[in-house]
Amino acid sequence: MGRKLLLEHINVPGINTLAVYREKGGYRAVEKALKTLTPDEVVEEVKKSGLRGRGGAGFPTGMKWSFLAKPEGVARYLVCNADESEPGTFKDRYLMTYIPHALIEGMIVASFALGAKTSYIYVRGEMMPQIRILEKAIAEAKAAGFLGKNILGTGYDLELYVQPGGGAYICGEETALLESLEGKRGNPRIKPPFPAIAGLYGCPTVVNNVESIAAVVPIINDGGDEYAKIGIGRSTGTKLISASGNLMKPGVYEIELGLPVEEFIYSDEYCGGIANGKRLKATVAGGSSVPILPANLTLKYANGEPRLMSYESLSEGGFATGTMLGSGGFIVFDEDQCIVRNTWNFSRFYHHESCGQCSPCREGTGWLEKVLHRLEYGHGKMSDIDLLVDVSKKIEGNTICPLGDAAAWPVASAIRHFRDEFEWHVKEPVKSLSSNYGLANYAVPIEKKVEEVKQDNL
Repeated sequence: MGRKLLLEHINVPGINTLAVYREKGGYRAVEKALKTLTPDEVVEEVKKSGLRGRGGAGFPTGMKWSFLAKPEGVARYLVCNADESEPGTFKDRYLMTYIPHALIEGMIVASFALGAKTSYIYVRGEMMPQIRILEKAIAEAKAAGFLGKNILGTGYDLELYVQPGGGAYICGEETALLESLEGKRGNPRIKPPFPAIAGLYGCPTVVNNVESIAAVVPIINDGGDEYAKIGIGRSTGTKLISASGNLMKPGVYEIELGLPVEEFIYSDEYCGGIANGKRLKATVAGGSSVPILPANLTLKYANGEPRLMSYESLSEGGFATGTMLGSGGFIVFDEDQCIVRNTWNFSRFYHHESCGQCSPCREGTGWLEKVLHRLEYGHGKMSDIDLLVDVSKKIEGNTICPLGDAAAWPVASAIRHFRDEFEWHVKEPVKSLSSNYGLANYAVPIEKKVEEVKQDNL
């Protein structure tokens, strides 16, 4: 059994209440941080832990905190990004629903470390049940003396507020989130300046994901060095994975980073294998914005070695034969799933959620959706496949925020690994409407695919 740091007590009755959470050791990290550590020492513990942002980017959390500007007499803010909208990702919602005090405790410790006297939890607007749960947990924490003035008699003050989101995926981008929090339209800002210098209301601000902030609690309780012993290499600690798709046991799992992908998919401890006795066709390992991988590259590297659930292992081989851990939204496709249809579905989402600020994203996502729709519904041409690749290249790297990349990567990777399935939709338009291509893709050796990708990039 892998070690559990965040979900150890998730099934304890009443763990969502302060009383039961306290019985299981809750708020020890607040007491330890505020009474025995300085803010800089808390930051140092997080640095030593090697904790990387769990929202998708994977940037070292302690390093991000150390970038925060500290001008005299200027307010500082901590903002929790709970605007979880990535298709296939639902682990933050799970955490907020069942163990909200873990997030509240992490917010208090992180706010203390950053010198923030006011902090916000920006929650996806559609998650009204979770907003109410958090507000209730905050009221409990405040009544117990963990929030408000002079917390635990230490002289530290903190007010914590929950803010419903603007109902847009783009508000998950940290600068668009700050714009929305200020009451403006959620458009991403041009950087620099970065939020660490000029964020919320023009003041130094840190924006962290729900899981990243909750992970601060075990780091402070056990020490950064102990946390760093879990995991593998630079992928330290545990990670929450949102497992969905054609699995026997979909759900939220906490894994030790470095777990073999094959074990995660097929072991009874985790997903229990592919549902209905089917075979694995492909996976999207980190939410809809990361490149899709066929089954053979999901389980092993191109050289045949086992692939692991870690930031480095999943990205091994670059986008030619690898992908990204991202937000941990692990979507599994069995042999009956249509790659073209699923790619079109993702593109519909990104077209709908583009804020329209950047021309390549505003126009390009529309083209991707339109052309993929054409291919899926039997009206495609062979030239459409190269058109999709060309449009993807023109979007990638040419937008203010990463939403453009998020829209382009799934399409480019689907064609990279499943081009024959796209071609089959053109050659057999009637058949493609009533049946799926299956696993014929694996007739193409991996080595040949790698060589084709190299040639495409010349």
